[in-house]
Amino acid sequence: MCSVRAQVILLAGPSGAGKSRLAGRLGLPMLQLDDYYKDGDDPTLPHFASGAVDWDHPGSWSTEAALHGVRELCTTGFTDVPVYDISANARTGQRPLALGPAARVVAEGIFAAELASACANEQTLAMAVCVRRSRWTTFVLRLCRDLREQRKPPLFLLRRGWWLLRREPAIVAALAAKGCTPMTPRQAENRIASYTRAGRP
Repeated sequence: MCSVRAQVILLAGPSGAGKSRLAGRLGLPMLQLDDYYKDGDDPTLPHFASGAVDWDHPGSWSTEAALHGVRELCTTGFTDVPVYDISANARTGQRPLALGPAARVVAEGIFAAELASACANEQTLAMAVCVRRSRWTTFVLRLCRDLREQRKPPLFLLRRGWWLLRREPAIVAALAAKGCTPMTPRQAENRIASYTRAGRP
């Protein structure tokens, strides 16, 4: 493995918990891990018994491609990131991402925890956080966001949101088991700011 020139701060957490807004406030280069979803015609996608794709299962996402992107950023300072259209369930292109002089990069997404162990082993992990807040707040904000962005049909979004609301305690527990420390967005922002100032957790 090449020498490490930067480290990654992983922001995991339930959909709608505030990961993207938090990442945007940190003032660090940001890698949006949702761009590593698989295309809708990928034969390896997980499905419910009804036949619908389970987009909240890690199998709907390319761990290998996302890890490659993080590894390139942390060792070379540059990577090409896919551009993913959630409403179309497809990648529509790619874009360059360069760290410049930054020694930290934030990678955020609901599957960020899938990278924690490998990044720790490769010494590219700065910290891993599970962003969480009241699940009712998360439910409302997630639904408003998804409707505003027209990610899926409204009835689908409502059903998915209710399903995620009921599962949220288990989701947070699973992310914690993978090495992500549960924090509110404000707690995470303060912790990360302290880390970047001090150069250690």
